[in-house]
Amino acid sequence: MAQPSFQYSGKLYLIPTTLGPSNPIEVLPYSIKKIIEKVDHYIVENEKTARRSIKEVVPGKKQPLLKLSLLNKFTEASSLSGFLDPCKDGLDVGLLSEAGCPGVADPGAEIVQIAHSMGIQVVPLVGPSSILLAMMGSGMNGQSFTFHGYLPIDKKERKQELKNLERISLERKQAQIFIETPYRNNAFLEDMTAVLHPGTRLCVACDLTLPSEFILTQTIAAWKKTKVDLHKRPTIFVLQKEN
Repeated sequence: MAQPSFQYSGKLYLIPTTLGPSNPIEVLPYSIKKIIEKVDHYIVENEKTARRSIKEVVPGKKQPLLKLSLLNKFTEASSLSGFLDPCKDGLDVGLLSEAGCPGVADPGAEIVQIAHSMGIQVVPLVGPSSILLAMMGSGMNGQSFTFHGYLPIDKKERKQELKNLERISLERKQAQIFIETPYRNNAFLEDMTAVLHPGTRLCVACDLTLPSEFILTQTIAAWKKTKVDLHKRPTIFVLQKEN
């Protein structure tokens, strides 16, 4: 089979990071270290945390050599393609996530899309994804699931959307995955126990890969009797109604 030809020799590496303060050696494969050792150009969301992440994986990396382009809500769309200019000169670029995998519930998809349109090879690297880890640990339908990101902030709209997702889950026999801003987690869990059917199963997966990791799947009826503090803790929620 013929291999695809790319316009430039420089590659865009999609580099995952840890999901929180933990030893990167315990959750990141050795391939990440090898890529960070050779790449000096990075697209990052926050310079300070990106430099810290790079240093944790490769302590000997010379920080002055790093060239970081910022990708956040203040970045002008017109400047994105310029972040990949090093690839035109045969240099590799790393798209570095703040937590987990780039482009999955994380900025970066636009950069990847631009790379494809420019004829730059995109290389996703293995690393922790909180969404997939939660799905794996939930015991729910791993053959069919949907990630919805954040649900509406308005309390009435959020409750309506939860009922809608519960209905879809039953009709399609499909797990539904979503997240909430960490400081609203406790209130969000209260909303779910108030509006969802007592027999609906809910998985709460919190602080994944960290020493404080917590994963529990049980019915809404059981959650009403369970006390857990999710305040300011990164959490994935998975629900599924089966009858």
